[in-house]
Amino acid sequence: MSESLSQIWTLLWKDLLLELRTKDLFTGMSLFALVTLVVFNFAFDLRREQAVEAAPGVLWVSIIFAGVLGIGRTISAERDRGTLEGLLLAPIDRGNIYLGKLAANLIFMAIVELLMFILFAALFNLPVLQWQLLPVAFLGTLGFATVGTLLAGVSANSRARDLLLPILLLPIVVPVMIAAVEATADVLSPREFSLPWSSLLVTFDIIYAVVGIFAFEYILEP
Repeated sequence: MSESLSQIWTLLWKDLLLELRTKDLFTGMSLFALVTLVVFNFAFDLRREQAVEAAPGVLWVSIIFAGVLGIGRTISAERDRGTLEGLLLAPIDRGNIYLGKLAANLIFMAIVELLMFILFAALFNLPVLQWQLLPVAFLGTLGFATVGTLLAGVSANSRARDLLLPILLLPIVVPVMIAAVEATADVLSPREFSLPWSSLLVTFDIIYAVVGIFAFEYILEP
């Protein structure tokens, strides 16, 4: 167990150090998220009374777009630099490689989402900066990242990986995104009757994470 945690931490630390040096992923995701929110600001008037109903969908669509842009880079960058083959030849369990990449994606997305929530609150004057949204944001992001990290490995071998990844990813994460949007809506505007969306998010996250750990060994090949 301690060896696995050490391997995961080493992979995570490597990705964090690389991002601190280049800042390519963080800069691209942040700028894309900013542009998306500005576009939504002009496309929809979210300062009206029905803003609370539309806000969760707008927020999570922006998160998805920014996530799709950056979530595949932690693996595709390894192939572009020619280091993926060395990583696969190292005495590291493939499941630990998956978890290390997943942890890196979660951290990158969490930082970008924090900026998005602040900007969203400033642009649309909605109460999205509240502690009750933290579990929903974490569970929704985790579900998206578990699938995204796995499919990033699938698309890494393709020349058209930037096009292939969203085509594979978006249909699969639809249940997670629906649950995240509805759970966010429950926090912003409590309803008399609502399904246990947070419980559904936990279920989706567990299923996708288990599948990712066991499937990563077979889909990530030189």
